[in-house]
Amino acid sequence: MTQQFAQRATNTAPTGARNADLTDLVRILEDGEDRKLDVIAPASALRMHEGNVHVEGVESQITASGVTRVDGIYRPTAVADEGISDKLRIPLAYLRRMRAENVPLLDENVNAWLREGPERRFMLRAFRSADSGAMPGEGVARALLSDSYKLMDNLDMLLAALDGVKQSGHPTRITGCDLSDRRMYVRVESEAVAVQARNLLRGYRSPFDGRSGDELPMISAGFVITNSEVGAGAYTITPRAVIQVCSNGLTQTQDVMRAVHLGGKQDEGVVNWSGQTQRKTLELITSKTADAVTTFLSRQYIETKVNEMEAAAGKTLDEPTKTIEHVTKSLSIATETKDRILAHFIRGGQMTAGGVMQAITSTAQTLTDADHAATLEALAIPALTTAATHG
Repeated sequence: MTQQFAQRATNTAPTGARNADLTDLVRILEDGEDRKLDVIAPASALRMHEGNVHVEGVESQITASGVTRVDGIYRPTAVADEGISDKLRIPLAYLRRMRAENVPLLDENVNAWLREGPERRFMLRAFRSADSGAMPGEGVARALLSDSYKLMDNLDMLLAALDGVKQSGHPTRITGCDLSDRRMYVRVESEAVAVQARNLLRGYRSPFDGRSGDELPMISAGFVITNSEVGAGAYTITPRAVIQVCSNGLTQTQDVMRAVHLGGKQDEGVVNWSGQTQRKTLELITSKTADAVTTFLSRQYIETKVNEMEAAAGKTLDEPTKTIEHVTKSLSIATETKDRILAHFIRGGQMTAGGVMQAITSTAQTLTDADHAATLEALAIPALTTAATHG
């Protein structure tokens, strides 16, 4: 029975995406909206059994779409396990080991800490199963969060942000979308706002097709929209320059605009985001997005950032392999990824600190894990600084 449930639960969460187009992303998000269940529950209503989260004693809710049953069995994702670890102060490495090697011990640990504070309240974010063979109340536990976590869901945020982009009046295009268990990423570019970066791209070749940065020296302005529904980060808009010869993205994380998921305490039961609260939040997102686009998609902004990068990028590396070793170690980049970066650095042909930056961003494009790719791309500018300093 447990094995059958685990198989059904695996098929519950909507499909993720990597480098999808906007239409596919919206379709996936709409599919997930139909199966979301968000509930505020006390610790006394939660327990772990056979590695699954059981909800018991929370009243079903009558809504416009019918009766929403809350009690049930929910299979935790890796993200949900991280939330359990955080909220119950169980070291994450230990929790993962118990899940892999001793599930009864996992049950015992989680339940013991839940009993320590039976009145504590949590928000459980879940997906109900759409499997016709599933029992009522089966699904996937997406996250265990604070009861003051403010819902800012991906589809709502995306539509509000795109409205802000439209209101800004800037011509843009969406170049790719990612969706993982943790975050949504939407990359936006404006080829209408582009500048030459000959010093930054001198001697560089695309590691993908060999095209020359000397012949194609343009960099476009852009940004990336991100949001997390599971406590893995705020709604953000981060400026992102795009190198046209290879589509490498250079995110400027120091200039990020964010809106955090913090609200007031919520009543127990199924969470309903009121129409007025939702409208005000989305109007603010739309307004902030329009302001951010006006700032980030300006020639002055992109020229300033290119000049800042060029100041460090021309530093010639006497021992590139040692520099890359130092950079990846300093930035806690895994060995396997370091080897990829070195290969991209060699193919890029730019034996400078700028070449290290380019190698990191081009490597990020090849990663299948969207979160890993975004994290690596965000390290490109710090890598440039580190490489220029180390020499």
